[in-house]
This record gives sequence, C-alpha cells and structure tokens, in this order.
Amino acid sequence: MKKSWLLTVMIGLAIAPAQQLFAQKILTVEEAIATVLKNNYDIELLRNDSASYALDKSYAKAAFMPRINSTTGFVLNNNDQLQKFTDGTKRERNGIRSNNLAGSVQLNWTIFNGHKMVTTRVKLNEFVKLGDLAIKNQMITSVASLLVNYYNIVHQKQQLKAVEEQMSINEERVKLAEKKLSVGLGAKPELLQAKVDLNAQRSARLKQLTLIAQLKEQLNLIMNIPSTVGYEVYDSIVTNNRILLQDLISGLENTSPSLLITKKNIDISQLVLKERKADRYPIVSFNSNYNYSKIDNQAVVNPFTPLYSRNNGFNYGLGVTIPILNGLNAKRLIQQSQLDISFLKLSYQSQQATLNTAITKAYKEYTMQQQALLLEEDNILLAKENVFISLERYRLGVSTYLELRETQKSLEDAYTRLLAARYNTKLAEIELMRLNGNLMQ
Repeated sequence: MKKSWLLTVMIGLAIAPAQQLFAQKILTVEEAIATVLKNNYDIELLRNDSASYALDKSYAKAAFMPRINSTTGFVLNNNDQLQKFTDGTKRERNGIRSNNLAGSVQLNWTIFNGHKMVTTRVKLNEFVKLGDLAIKNQMITSVASLLVNYYNIVHQKQQLKAVEEQMSINEERVKLAEKKLSVGLGAKPELLQAKVDLNAQRSARLKQLTLIAQLKEQLNLIMNIPSTVGYEVYDSIVTNNRILLQDLISGLENTSPSLLITKKNIDISQLVLKERKADRYPIVSFNSNYNYSKIDNQAVVNPFTPLYSRNNGFNYGLGVTIPILNGLNAKRLIQQSQLDISFLKLSYQSQQATLNTAITKAYKEYTMQQQALLLEEDNILLAKENVFISLERYRLGVSTYLELRETQKSLEDAYTRLLAARYNTKLAEIELMRLNGNLMQ
C-alpha cells in the first residue's frame, strides 16, 4: 500500500514547537495542518494503538519457536517408620533423615498445527496495516475539521472588512449630513439616522472581532496549542475549480480510508476463519525432557531400600494430538467467522453506495456554490457602483438619505451573499476531498 501520506506526518513531526511556529504573524494553511498532525490528541491515541499492533507483530516469530520450561525441587525428610511382617518380625526406627533433589528441563516444539501459526503471523501484519489506515482516517477527519475552522476565520475576516467598508460610507454620510445641516439644506433626522447607522456598524464590528477571537481559540484547541498563542490568517479563500466528479468516484475503493478499513477488516476476518479451520487438523509436536533426581537416606528400615539413589537421563519423541470431538465448538467458531465475513462484505457494499451518494450530493453542492459565487462576484460590482452613484447624488443634493440607505443595504446583502458563497464553495471542496480520501495530497 502506498505510504505517500506518511510524508505529511513526517513534515508535521519536524515542525518546531507551537510558540516558535507562531512567532510569525501569518499562520498558513500548511503550517496549521502540520501542527494538527503533530499535536492532535485523537491522532496520538490511534498512534498508540498502531504501536501496540506493531509490538504484537514483532513477537509473531515466537509462535514458531519451541517452549522450554525448567522445574526443580529439594525436599528434606525426617520420618518415623514402623514395619510389621507376616512372620511376626517388626522393624522400627525413629528420626530417619533423608533428602530428595529433583530437577528437569522440558522442551515442547509444535511442528504442525494446520498452518495456524503462519496464519496468525500474517494476521498480525494485517493488524499493523489496519492501524496505519485508522491513523490516516483520523488525520483526514482532523484536517477537515481544522480547514473548516481556518476558513471560517478567513470568512469572518472578510465579513469584518465589509462591515468596515459600510462604516466608512456611514462616516461619509454623517459628514455630509452635518455639512448640509450647517448650511440649512438638511434636516436633523437625517443626521441622527446617519449616526444611528454608524453606531450599528460599529457594534457589528465589535461582534465580528469577538467572533474571530472565539474561532481562533477553537482553532488553537484543534491544533492542541495554548489559547494564548496569537496569529493572523490570510484574508482570501482560494478554491479549486477543476474538480471533476468522475475523478472523485473512479478508484474510490483505493483512496477512501473508510472503505479501506472495512476491506482490511474483511481480510483479517478471513484469516481468523483460517485459524478456526486449523483447529480441525492434528497437532504434531516434538517433545524432549532431561530429568535428574537424587535420594540420600541416612538410614532405612527395609534392607531393599537403597541408602543412596541417583537417576538422570534424556528422552525425546513426537506427539500427535488429534481433535475428535469438542462439543462442536470448532464448527460453531467457523460458522461465526463466516457470518462475520458476510456482515463485513455487506457493510462494505453499503458504505460504498452511501459514499457514492454522498460524493454526488456534495459535488452538486460544489457546482451550485461555484455558480452562485460567479453570480455574486458580478453582483458586488454592481452594488458598489450603485452605492457610489447614490453617495454622489446625495452629496449633490439630488437624492435623499433613504435612497442612499437602500443602496447601502443592497451592498451589505450582496457582501453577505458573496462571502457566504466563497466560504460554502470551499466547504464543499473540503467535503469532497474528505470523502474521496485525498484531502492531504
């Protein structure tokens, strides 16, 4: 499997600490992505799971190695013995002391168990790949969340500029209203209304600044950096206008992390089924023992009992365990594994259909927002020109402040629609790349 996405991780791990990273004024999208890949808690948790899989894999070869155990024991005896025989004789001794030393080394080496050892080793390797896929999936999810928040800040900064532009127009209105009132050509309600509108824009500006600060704190949380770290973001949103639906859907089974994870789980389940079937095969093992024992009696009652005895030796051989009946448990486990595989295959097909539908739906949203963006970019030029003309007409006294206010409101609405179209187009693009699995490429 291609590991090109790992390059992004390596870049993220090489990034300097957060305080050094944001010593500059502008935080770029690339730097934000590198930071979230380095610091995000969810990614770190999955890295730990993947490391656990890798640790299990590193010990997979142990299944092919023999098992060696050693036992030893030393016993001291102090006994009283009484023996009576059929001829009437009797032998009795008290305080008979003896010691017994015994030890052995056993070796058991499984030679064949229905290829279960080989299958287990392959399964552990598949678990490592599954861990890598889970990390990639979480990376894409975290990066998508970061991009949505980052471009929301950009969106709100653009909205702030629009508010400030409206403020400059209202300031000009206040000056013109004061001048007209001073020469007796205006009315005080015009001046008061201009000041009310100016104050409303100032209030809107404060709300925008607060919203931007809150979004930055949220972005800091996603990147797992201190909330006190300050930075600015670029004030423009660049969209990709060359995305094609066919490119997104073709090869989706090789790029979508969710589909790849399900496919890998199917592979693992098939290996589990092979392990279950291996339980039906005989187990052939090589067994060997080395034994040592020593008995030292200070005295004995029975003359045929030796005072000293030592025994040591080496033996070896093959053992075969043939499964005959285990309460049909092996059959039950095999059937259960087959059901798991069938369920995962159905789940894969369902995910594939759902993903295709989601991509098609997101692409329609993407194309619609692109069309809306083109329309609003043309419309904003018309609205700006209309405000300029109305302001000049008001300056010359051939237009009322109500007409100017109406054109201002049209410009404000045009800005809102334009900025929303830019942001929504970017959101649709991010969603398409997230669904396709190419968000970090």
